[in-house]
Amino acid sequence: MTEMMKPEDIENVIGYKFRDPGLIRAALTHSSYGKEHPEEEDNERLEFVGDAVLDCAVGEELYRILKNQPEGVLTRTRALAVCERSLNTAGRSIGLGRAVRLGMGERQSGGSEKPSIIADAMEAVFGAVFLDGGYDCAKKVILEVLEETLELAVKGELFTDYKSEFQEKVQHKGAVTDIRYVVDSFQGPPHDRTFYVHIELDGETVGKGSGKSKKSAGQDAAKDALERLKEGKYVF
Repeated sequence: MTEMMKPEDIENVIGYKFRDPGLIRAALTHSSYGKEHPEEEDNERLEFVGDAVLDCAVGEELYRILKNQPEGVLTRTRALAVCERSLNTAGRSIGLGRAVRLGMGERQSGGSEKPSIIADAMEAVFGAVFLDGGYDCAKKVILEVLEETLELAVKGELFTDYKSEFQEKVQHKGAVTDIRYVVDSFQGPPHDRTFYVHIELDGETVGKGSGKSKKSAGQDAAKDALERLKEGKYVF
């Protein structure tokens, strides 16, 4: 059995000591654990805060690094750096999966290894640092944790963000104005759901996908749409 990490272990790894220990404790508490222990705050609200701070910090850094690059390049690069796959990779590098408190069912189903859970917890940790120490502290932690990710993204050597690539192709054509990612359904219990998504261009379905989170399902659908476009199965 993998040994659990404690909140103070995460503090040591990210180089930040919380004045309010309750914040890092909440950041490392998955909703499945919160449901079994109602007295404990889960990390969903902190994830909301962290998502906004992450976008701001990475956007500011890319503005500084990618001088004279147009908005489209900045947007695409940031999307790569802050997507679920990047956050999962960063979270794994600091052992975050071993620190997240999970409900019994989620724990038994391997929740500590699920990309969506690790990525969400990573955002929650960023949000917790922001609320505890302010923007400068949060930005410092974010840029250190995502240092390698940002370097690869700037060099164009990170994995493909299919949603950004698809949107760029559509906007380049200039004919389509409405892009929607629609969740068709989901299956499975809360701790192990699979989402099914399709993409609509002005009401026409052009791609379908699935994944363990809405984000990953959207990426899969965008990948499908790009492949279908390449094969000439639809035009716009």
